[in-house]
This record gives sequence, structure tokens and C-alpha cells, in this order.
Amino acid sequence: MDAPLHRCGWRGMAGDPLYEAYHDTEWGVPEYDSRALWEKLVLDGFQAGLAWITILRKRDAFRAAFDGFDPEAVARYGEAERARLMADAGIVRSNAKIDAAIGGARLYLDMREKGEDFAAFCWSFTDGKPLQNGWTEVGQVPAQTELAVELSKALKAKGFKFVGPVIVYAWMQAVGLVNDHLTCCFRHEPIKGMAR
Repeated sequence: MDAPLHRCGWRGMAGDPLYEAYHDTEWGVPEYDSRALWEKLVLDGFQAGLAWITILRKRDAFRAAFDGFDPEAVARYGEAERARLMADAGIVRSNAKIDAAIGGARLYLDMREKGEDFAAFCWSFTDGKPLQNGWTEVGQVPAQTELAVELSKALKAKGFKFVGPVIVYAWMQAVGLVNDHLTCCFRHEPIKGMAR
């Protein structure tokens, strides 16, 4: 009989197949694709004030509503699309967050037009390599760090919204800029081995 997997002790995860699958296959995996990094940043912005599992359960609806998070499509959204999104019960309906997503798509494209790759920009804050932490308990994991504050300020300077340091740090953890799997978690070492 196989021994049970030791996972990070997130509240509400134990026994939730969607949450466990996210933890086991996605969270902390280094992401180098610009579009995927931007999608996750938008979703983390929508999470503000909510539990991540709420966004995770609505992620497919978000992807359908936002044209697969294609920045070129989202950047063209006008009043009709905003109204459609505000009427979509499958997503989090917030004028400010919807506007932030649309504005973020335009900023993403503006960066690309100027020759600045979004992924390269994000990874430049960690010198292109995931930061490896060695937390042994959930209570040790910070809600934000000095680096998250720095990256938050840089994103805000470019015009991005819903990118405060707590949101940015949650995003950094999710996309593997930092490995915050607990050392007792079965994902800690495999994630560590994924660093380029």
C-alpha cells in the first residue's frame, strides 16, 4: 500500500480534488510563457479579497469569457464586452477588476511593441532562476516579501492594476518565480529540479 502524499497544508485543500490537482501539478512550476504569466497575474488580481479556490473553480469560465486570455483580443474590448463580462455569472463581476484586465492586456501589448518581453521582465527580478525557500511549516511562509514589493512597484509603474505586493507574491509562488512548497511536501524537490 502506498504511503499518503505529504502536501503543503493549505486550508481547505485536503480532500478537494480540484485544489489538490492544482497543488500537485501547477502551483510552483516555473512558467516562462509570457501569455500564461499574464493570464495568471490577471486571475490573481481577480482573487483580491477572495479565496484562490473560488477563482480556481471559475477558471474555465474566466478563460471562456476572456477569449482564452489572448491579450490582443482582450485589448480590443470596449463597452459591449465590458457589459457582457459584468453580466457573466460564471466569473467575478467587478468593474475595477475587469477594467484592470483590459488595461493590463493593452499594457502587455505595449511592452511587446517596445521590444520588452513580459516573461523576461518578470524573471529579471530573480535573475532568471526560481528562488528556493526551505519552509517547514505553513505559518513560516510570508504573505509578501521585499522582492514582491519591488516587483509590485515595477508593475504599477507600467500601469498595471491589482498588483499589490500580496497579490504579486501569491502570483510569484504560483508561477514558480519562488518555490514555496514546504520541504516536507512531495512537490518541493521536483519543483526545485525544474529550475532552468
